Parts: sequence; structure tokens; C-alpha cells
Amino acid sequence: MDVSLIQFAGQVVSNPILAISVLLTLGVIFVNGWTDAPNAIATCISTRCMNVRPAIIMSAVFNFLGVLIMTSINSSVASTISNMVDFGGDTHEALVALCAAMFSIVVYSVGASIFGIPTSESHSLIAGLTGAAIAIQGGTSGVNMDEWIKVIYGLVLSLALGFAIGWGICKLLTIVCADIDRRKANGAFKYLQIFGAAAMSFMHGAQDGQKFIGVLLLGVAFCNGQPDLTGAVIPVWLMVLCSLVMGIGTSVGGEKIIKSVGMDMVKLEKFQGFSADLAGAFCILLSTVFGIPVSTTHTKTSAIMGVGAVKRLSAINFSVVKDMMLTWVFTFPGCGLISFVMAKLFMMLF
Repeated sequence: MDVSLIQFAGQVVSNPILAISVLLTLGVIFVNGWTDAPNAIATCISTRCMNVRPAIIMSAVFNFLGVLIMTSINSSVASTISNMVDFGGDTHEALVALCAAMFSIVVYSVGASIFGIPTSESHSLIAGLTGAAIAIQGGTSGVNMDEWIKVIYGLVLSLALGFAIGWGICKLLTIVCADIDRRKANGAFKYLQIFGAAAMSFMHGAQDGQKFIGVLLLGVAFCNGQPDLTGAVIPVWLMVLCSLVMGIGTSVGGEKIIKSVGMDMVKLEKFQGFSADLAGAFCILLSTVFGIPVSTTHTKTSAIMGVGAVKRLSAINFSVVKDMMLTWVFTFPGCGLISFVMAKLFMMLF
């Protein structure tokens, strides 16, 4: 399946359900850029390496580049997302269920962001697609466990590896820079942390952008009567569309998220912020190459905790960590249930 921009536009205009699905998916991408992408620059702002607005603009640009460049090189995450569930052979009902999944993600994500708590749009997306697939198939036969198990791998990878690499990089820098003048070191780490924030933003776009590209392609496939993405080719115009919408979402801001992740959870110095950014970017790169969908929020947060643990465990504000963990724990059943109910309702209405 190879879809041109003109063909896609024609299908959106002629098929109201596809139009709703596309608009909702673009809405989710926008929300992702608004609520999730600010995690990439939170530490850079909290250590005063950059002001909020310039950092947000930088993040938007590198999110754009991450979607565009990494998807062209390796699109395995998009494949994982699209193959994770089976909506059955009725492509009309499948398209309706996909709409319900996207609607549930918007509702859940916006609700959590109002309280300034970082959400995982990755897990919301997975939960939404899973809930809709269970609704349309009437059971768990719509869930491909061979692909879904990668979500579990992603949870372990983002938490354990993020923490360990964050701790390791920070500990190494502490030893190497022990005899270096603090003012000179801070001057160097200011620019290194800006680089780290740009790398985190790039990898956020590379990881999360692919997930939503997979969903948009699924919608087009259903519209064309295809139940899956066999033989699908990701067009460049679709990469550009996703990256633009995500970049615009990031440019809107996310000050509450930045405060919650970069300022409330643990107080960081510049070298610590660089350690967290570098660790997070490396973990996300590793996951993206192997097609494992991970939460960029999970990864960055665990890296920050690892960095904080180098100094002492008490440097971490565990009340903030607890709030985040509760949000993540509730995402799968909460968003999945909303998606299940909305899929049933949408199928009755359409």
C-alpha cells in the first residue's frame, strides 16, 4: 500500500469516519507534543541553561527532525504499534473502533495534563488500541501478545536501564570532574546540557512520532478495505505531517510538566541534567532501533532518579514520583476502559 497525499486528501473528504479518525489522531499527536515533549527540556530549564520559550522552540524543531529522519532510517516502532492489535475483517467497524481509541486518548491525556502530571501518551495509545480491539472482537483474541509483550519489555527497559545509565553517567562525571574548577565545569556543561536536551527532543520525536504514523496508516488501510498494513510504505508527506503537528504542540508550552519533572522531583545541577538527558536519549534510541515502544516520560523520569541517587536517595522527591507512578498504573485500565466503552458506543452510532 502506497498512498499519495492527493489520494489521502480525497479519502478524508469522501469518508467522514476516516476524517474524524484523522482529526482525532492529529489531536493526539498535538497533545503528545504539548504534554509529553516538554519532559525532554525540563532539566535544561530547571538548571537555567535555557529560558522556557527558546527551549520549547528548540524542542519543537528537534521533535520535527526526529520524526522525519529516524522514521526514514528505521520504522520498526510503527510496525509494532500497527501489528499489536487485530480489529477483525470488517474494515468499516475497524475504522469506527480506531476513532473510539483516539477519542479516549485525548480525553484521558488532557484530563491528566490539567493537574500538571506527566502522562504517557505511549501507554495511552497502547491502552486505547487494546480496549477498542477487545470491544470489536468481543474478547482478547484481538490482542497480538507476541507484539504486546514488547510493551512489558519497554516498561522494564525504560525504568531499569534509564535509572542505571543515569546513575552510571553521573557517577562517572563526578569522578572525572572532581578536580576541575566548578565555574569552568558549569560553563562547559551548560552547552553540553543544551545538546542533551536537543538529543532527548530528537529521540522523543523518533519514538512517539512513529507510533502515531502507524495509527494514521491503519486508518488509511481500513478505508481501502485492508485489515492490516501488509506491504505498506510510509510516505514522506505523512512523516512531515506528524512532525509538524507534534512540533506545533510542543511550541504551545507545557510549563506545568516542566516544573513537575525538572524542578519538583529532584534538584539538579548542570552536569546532573546533562547526565539525565544523555541517559534518556540513549535508552530511547536503543528501544527505537529494536522496535520497542517505550514511554519517553518513563525513561526521562527514571534517568533523573538515577542521577539523583548518586548524591543521596533523599535528594529525590518521592511524593512526585509516587504521583507519576499512580498515573502510569491507572493509564492501562483507565484509558483502555474508556476506549472499550466508546468503541461499543461508536459502533452502535455508526
